[in-house]
Amino acid sequence: MLSFVKPYWKVLVLGFIASLIYVIFNQASVWMSASFIKVIFQGGEKTEQVEKKADTQSDIAPGDISIPGEEQVENLNTKIKTKFESLIIRDTPQETLTLLCIILMSVFFLKNIFRFLKGLAIKFVQLRLITDVRDMLYSHLNKLSLSFYSRKRTGEIHSIVQNDVTKLRNALTVTFNRAIVGPLNILTTVILLFIISWELTLLALIILPVTGYVMGVIGNVIRRRSVRNSEQIAGVMSILNETIKGIRIVKAFAMEEVEKSKFFKATKKYFKLMFKTERLDTLSSPLNEIIGTLIGIFLLWIGGKAVLSGKGLAPEDFMRFLFLLFNMMNPIKRLNKVNISIQRGIAAGMRIFTILDEEPDVVEKEDAKVLKSFQKGVEYKNVNFSYNKDENTVLKDININVDKGEVVAFVGQSGAGKTTLVDLLPRFYDVDSGQITIDDHNIKDLTLKSLRDQIGVVTQETILFNDTVFNNIAYGIKNADKEKVRKAAKAANALDFITEELPHGFETTVGENGVKLSGGQKQRVTIARALMKNPPILILDEATSSLDTEAEQKVQAAINKLMENRTVFVIAHRLSTITGADKILVLDDGQIVERGTHDELLSDEDSLYSYYFNLQFEV
Repeated sequence: MLSFVKPYWKVLVLGFIASLIYVIFNQASVWMSASFIKVIFQGGEKTEQVEKKADTQSDIAPGDISIPGEEQVENLNTKIKTKFESLIIRDTPQETLTLLCIILMSVFFLKNIFRFLKGLAIKFVQLRLITDVRDMLYSHLNKLSLSFYSRKRTGEIHSIVQNDVTKLRNALTVTFNRAIVGPLNILTTVILLFIISWELTLLALIILPVTGYVMGVIGNVIRRRSVRNSEQIAGVMSILNETIKGIRIVKAFAMEEVEKSKFFKATKKYFKLMFKTERLDTLSSPLNEIIGTLIGIFLLWIGGKAVLSGKGLAPEDFMRFLFLLFNMMNPIKRLNKVNISIQRGIAAGMRIFTILDEEPDVVEKEDAKVLKSFQKGVEYKNVNFSYNKDENTVLKDININVDKGEVVAFVGQSGAGKTTLVDLLPRFYDVDSGQITIDDHNIKDLTLKSLRDQIGVVTQETILFNDTVFNNIAYGIKNADKEKVRKAAKAANALDFITEELPHGFETTVGENGVKLSGGQKQRVTIARALMKNPPILILDEATSSLDTEAEQKVQAAINKLMENRTVFVIAHRLSTITGADKILVLDDGQIVERGTHDELLSDEDSLYSYYFNLQFEV
C-alpha cells in the first residue's frame, strides 16, 4: 500500500516537516509548564535559583558513585534552564509571569498552526490514496472476465469496494496522523528525559518493551479476526442484495420471515465476531495505561523520596520530568491504536488485493489487429469450452459457418449451451480448444474493442442504467446526435411512450435497472440502444418471452427492424419467431445434434426440433 503514496511524496514531506515543528513546540510547551510552576511558587529569582539547581544536581548519583558522562548531561540540563531563564525572568515575579504567559500562548498558537498544516497535508495524501485505490479497483473490475463474476458474490464485491476500502482509509488516517507524530513525540521526550535524569529515564523505559509486547499480541489477534469479520459482512451484504433483487418473489411466496431469519442469523454471527474484536480493542488501551501508570507511580515514589531527602533532582526538574513522562504516555497509547488500525488495514488490504491480483481470463494480445469492418462471415471451428477446467465440458466440437446477412437460430433445452455458444463470439469467455473466426481472422488476434464494436447484444434480461432515457439509448456513443437517438427510438417503437407517457421525455431518469419503466418499455429502450450502435452482427436472446401479447407485438416489430440487413445469432425461446431463419441449430448437452431450415427440421417427425415445436404448439 505504501507504494501508492509515491506520487504524493512532496506533500507527505511537507506534512512531516510540519509534524516535526509541531512536536518541537509541543515539547517546549510541556517544558515551560514546570518553569511556570517555579515562577508562581519560587518568585522567579534567576541567579539564586540557578546556583541552587547546580548545587543540588551535583548530588544526583545514588551512592555518590561517579557515572561517566553524567556531568555533561547535567551541565546540558543546567545550560538549557539558564538560557531559558535569561529570556523570561525579569525584575519582578509579576513581569516574569506576564512574559511567560505571552510565550506560552505563542508556543501553543504556533503548535496548533503546524498541527493544522500537518493534518491537512496528511489528510490530502490519505484521501487521494484511497480514491486511487477505489478507482483502481473499479478499473480492474471492468477489466476482469465474466468468469470472475460467476465465481464472486455481488455482496462480497460490494463489501470489498465499500467496507474494506473504508477500513483501509481509517487505517491510513490513523497511521499517517499518529505513526509520524507519535514516534517523534516519544523520541524527543526521551531525549529531554535523559537530559534531566538518565537514571529515572532508564527505569521509565521499561514501559516500552512491555507495551510493545502487549500491542503485538493484541494486534495479531485483531488482524486474524478482522479477516473473518470482513468475510462475514460480505455474507450479510449478499443476503441483502438477493432480497432486494428478489423482493417480488419473497413477497409472492410470503417468505419475509424466512429471509429475515436468514439475515438476522448472519448479523448475529457478525455481531459476535465484532464484539470479540472490539473487546480486545477496548482492553488494549486500559491495559497499557495500567502498565504505564504503575511505572509512573513507581518513578514518582523513587524520585519523590530523593527530592524530599535533598539528594535527588531539584523540585522544578522533578516536576518537569513527571510532566514529560506522562506526556509521553498518550503517544504510546495512540501507537497501540495505530497497531490495531494497521492490523485491520492489513486484513482489509488482503481482501482488496485478492481482486487486484485477479488476472482476466480473456487477455488481448500485444500485437492485436483492429477489425475495421465485417465483410464475409463468422465460423466456429471444432470449438470446445468449459467454465472450469475441472468441470464437465459445456460445448463439444462445435462447427458453424454463418455468412454475412444470415440469421442463425439456436434451439434447445435450458442448459444445452445456447447462451454460452453466443457468449464466445464477443470473447466474454475464451474457447478451450478450436477457434472462432470473423472474416477469417481468429477473434483472439483482434483487439477487444474493435471486435465488440462489430457486435450488438440484446438480452432477455434488460440492463438499463440509472440515467436518462436519452443516455441509455446513446450508451457508448460520445456526443450522440439527438435526431439519431430519436430515430432509433422510433424504429424501436419506443418514441410514443417516451414523448407521451414519460414526464420529462428523453430526459426522464429510468431508475435503477429501469425500475420506472414497464417490461415492454425497457425492452424497446434496449433495442433502440442496439439500433443506435448499428452493429453488423447482432446477438439476440429473444426478448419477448416474458411480455404480454400487446407488448410482445411491439417489441417483436422492433426486433424485426433491428434484424434487417444484419448477421443475427438468435437464441430462440418461442419457435414461432424463427421460422424464417436461414439456419436453425438444435443443441443438446453441449452438442449440435440437428441443423437445417424450419421446414427441413419439421419434415422429420422424429427430430428434436419437431418434438419441441409440437410441444410448444400442442400439435
